[in-house]
Parts: sequence; C-alpha cells; structure tokens
Amino acid sequence: MIRQRVETLRKYMREAGIDIYLIPTSDFHESEYVGGHFKAREFMSGFTGSAGTLVVTQTQAGLWTDGRYFIQAEAQLKNSGIDLYKMGMKDVLSVEDFVIENIPEEGKLGIDGRVINSRLGIKLEERLKEKNASISYNRDIVDEIWEDRPALSCEPAFLLDIQYAGKSRKEKLEGLRKKLEEEKADVFILTCLDDIAWLFNIRGNDIPYNPVVLSYVIITKEKGYFFVNEGVLNTEIKEAFQVDQIEIMPYDAIYDFVKQFSNTEVVLLDKGKVNYAIIRNLNPDIKIIDKVNPTTLAKAVKNEVELENLRKSHLKDAVAVTKFMYWLKTKVGKEEITEITASDYLENLRREQEGFIELSFDTICAYQEHAAMMHYSASKETDVSLKPEGLLLVDSGGQYYEGTTDITRTFVLGSIEEEWKKHFTLVVKSMLNLANAKFLYGCTGLNLDILARGPLWNLGIDYRCGTGHGVGYLLNVHEAPNGFRWKHVPERNDQAILEAGMVTTDEPGVYIEGSHGIRIENELICKKAEENEYGQFMNFEMLTYVPIDLDGIDKQYLNSTDIEQINRYHQMVYEKVSPYLNSEEREWLQTYTREI
Repeated sequence: MIRQRVETLRKYMREAGIDIYLIPTSDFHESEYVGGHFKAREFMSGFTGSAGTLVVTQTQAGLWTDGRYFIQAEAQLKNSGIDLYKMGMKDVLSVEDFVIENIPEEGKLGIDGRVINSRLGIKLEERLKEKNASISYNRDIVDEIWEDRPALSCEPAFLLDIQYAGKSRKEKLEGLRKKLEEEKADVFILTCLDDIAWLFNIRGNDIPYNPVVLSYVIITKEKGYFFVNEGVLNTEIKEAFQVDQIEIMPYDAIYDFVKQFSNTEVVLLDKGKVNYAIIRNLNPDIKIIDKVNPTTLAKAVKNEVELENLRKSHLKDAVAVTKFMYWLKTKVGKEEITEITASDYLENLRREQEGFIELSFDTICAYQEHAAMMHYSASKETDVSLKPEGLLLVDSGGQYYEGTTDITRTFVLGSIEEEWKKHFTLVVKSMLNLANAKFLYGCTGLNLDILARGPLWNLGIDYRCGTGHGVGYLLNVHEAPNGFRWKHVPERNDQAILEAGMVTTDEPGVYIEGSHGIRIENELICKKAEENEYGQFMNFEMLTYVPIDLDGIDKQYLNSTDIEQINRYHQMVYEKVSPYLNSEEREWLQTYTREI
C-alpha cells in the first residue's frame, strides 16, 4: 500500500516536471502535533511518529526523524521501500543536503508552501541555486492522491475566563503593541496556534490534545484581524472580539490580505513559524523584521494567577496518578491488566477530577522492552499483559481549566535485574539533581543540562532527546522557548534564558533497546531566589506531587544529599496528596513516601 502510494506520487511528479517532493510533518501553522487532515507524511510513509520528513525522488525515498523514534521508525518502514535517515547521527545527510545532492541541474523541488516554514523555504531556495534549480510551492500533490482525506477540523471554540487566564485580551494586546512600537513595526503576522490562543484568551479543539483553533492573526497599531472559520465562533466570542477591535475574516483570506501591504510598511514575523506561501504573497520590497514572536516569551512566563492555578491542576493530577499507582501496585498479578487497560484506568481517574477537559497527549504506557521506545503507543497488535515483574513506564498528562500537566513515572511491578535498579536509581538522582539546582540569572537550559545527564554520562550512556521542555497553560504540552538540552538544536527553539514564571519538565531517562526503559519526569517552576553582590540567583519549585517508586531504589548509588532530596520530596508529596485519599490508600502512601 505504501509502495503504491509512493509510486502514484512519482507519477504525478513526472507529469508536473517535479524531480523531488518534500513532505514534512506540519500544518499551515508549523504545529508540532497536527490534526487528521494534515497527516500527509504519515499517509505517504506509514510512520506514525509526531516528527519526521519524507523526501521522494524518482528512484529513492527517505524518512528523516529524531532519536525518540529510531526504533519505531525502523519497524514501521520495514518493506516500504523508504530508507530511514537517523537525524543527528554521524555521517547522516540532512534533508537539505540530500535534496541538493540529488536534484538534477535545473531541476525542480516540489512542496506545499503552506506546510513549509519560510526560513526553510528560503534556505532551500538559496541552496538550489547551486544547481540552477527552483521550487514549485503551490500544489499539494498528496491531496490529489488521498481520496478519503479528513476535512479540516471545525470544532467549537470557547473563551478562557480571566480567573484562569490572569490577564485580559486587552492587556495582552496593549503589551504586544508596545513591542511593535519598540521594533518600529507597523504590522505583526502571527500564525502559531498556541500563541494565538494565549493572546486572544480563546481555546478550541482542532488538534487532538492541543486546545487550539485553526486560525491566523494580523495585528496593526489600531486593529486586529482573526482569520478563522467563523462557524467555530459563538455569539459571546464575536461580541467580545468586536469590543477589542478584532475583525473576523475567512480562514484562507490571509493569503490575499497580505498582498495589500504597501512596501512602506514594516512587518514583524517569525520566518521559522510563518509559512512559505504567506511570505511569497508579501510585496517583495516590504521590510521584514524576522524575530521570535514576542507572544512566545510572554506566553511562557506564567502570571501569578496561572501559576496558582497550575499548582491546583497538578494537585488534582497527582491525586489521580497516585491512586493509579496504588491500584497498579496492589492489583498487578491478581487481575488481568494490559498496557491499554492500565492507560484507560488512569484516564478515568483523571476524568473524575473537577475541571478536567481532556488528556494533554496520547498516554505512553509501555511495559518492559516497549519502554525503550521513548514515544511508544500501545495498539491492539502490540498490547501486552502486565505481570508481577519488571518495569512499566507511564508518561501521561491532562488538560484542566487550571492548566496543563505532564508526568512520567516508571513503576516496579516485581523483581527486576540489579542493573535495572542501578539505572532506575541514577535516573531519580539525575532528575533531583536538576530540580534542586540553584543558578545565576542568565542561565539557559544549556548551562544546567549536565546536572541531569552527568550521573548517566558517568556510566557511558545517554538519552537521545532533550532533558525537558516548556509546558503551556491549557495549551500545548511542548512549548518554546525554554527547555533543557546539552547542545543547541536550532529547530527546537528551547534555549531562552530561564525566567521566573517559566514551567519546564525535568525528565532524564535510560533506554536500552530490546530490554527496558526508565523515565522519571517532574515539572518545575523557575523562581527568583536571593539577590546579592553576585547577581540574581534562581531556583526551581517542583510542581509534580507523585511518589517515586522506592522499590526501584538501590541506596548504594546515592549520597547523603540524594537521600535527603528524596525524603524531602516525599514528605511534600504525602502532605499534599494524603488528604484526598481513603484510609487504605493513605496508609499505602505513607509506606511509599517513607524516609529511606
């Protein structure tokens, strides 16, 4: 089936005079996760991971993805005729290098310009000049092949009340216009769905687990323009937007609208986010200020109302996950439990919590060797029964009116090998090393990542992903511009200075293919500590209140500081969560948060 689709694509390419066709994992807004309509790369390759780019020539096809998906991609691409290119590995060509190496002289690269960001599109343009080649960007060939393609999502939107948002739409627009003034810009083009949702205090359901609304925004000094399917907006939203001088426009009208800008206007936008088709519809003489969206940093620094709400959402989430841990530890081996039924049980516990809306991502519930795949997703074909032995990794989260949660715990279900215990203990040590960091203002995650990786690097092992990512407020579970990573990866945009109010995950891990996987993840709020002659010191507040499974701890790998950190953390967990448990659960929790 995949081979046939690729051959059909090649036929259309030949007819159009296209030598190479590039299909990213993206929508018109450069979203990390996409709705069903935009899963063109998945449709054409069979690879279901959230990140990857498919490149097809007349004789070759390649799929580029990162270390989170190497194992999964190898399995899903088997016998497809598509080669796997492991991004970041030695001697592996980048997508751009592959295109330039394989395109013929005066050849043509085909893309759908709406799903390629401007920065990449312009870079490809420049590099194609090496071969006197060009780009064709106005045809979505996959759409012509994909007969039963899902329609664009059109789910109802809703306004987020000030009691949750903490700042009004008017306040946010005033702050944004001040930034425009500072940049001496007349117009701001915003296409990032989470930034739009934050700016307008609006939420929707157009991408699974990401409560956003398919839309574009243009802000001038006097007005706002909201390009959206009007059918998703209720009367309350329309009236509220009218008050704030925001005009509702058809979703696709942005491409013609931007043609109207005169060459004297100065436009602020982020070429890494605004799609290539929009850029190519702007007057070529117009002045563009290419910077990270000012909304991105403003959104990442949570206000006091958001932070207080986040603490509430994480307490609710902790109650659900702690009850799940109790159920799992007391029932495994006594009743039939599989990866899928365990995942469903945890989801139901979350649904019992007041203010719960939906999951924040598809739960990863991975037993034994499945956990070595960082983003494993259980299916009917792969689902296995849990036994009273080994390890179960569960990475999950919820969307609440009070915020977004993301937590991973690895549970010991019975006897495990000594090496696994060593790995488990060092992952816990790594997570707490970073969570308890104290540092001077001006540090980024690049400065601090070694605190988490150090214990594992000392073993000569690593994990092929960042240590942590920013988290939105009732928005995307992955949010720029903050994160923890040991090297700069430009496309991740996660190396901002750590500001007070930013929320970042802390999730080191060990992944041994064919054997086991371990990850322990807490969320952290960045806070100000003391200020003195050396500058402003910063530290973290732990936002996750769920026990770490002491059955996986081997104290010989811990020092007195590690032990004190575990004990202090567990004391906090017990104090916060125990009032919401029944007597049996509370007694159990006392055991699992005991001092070691």
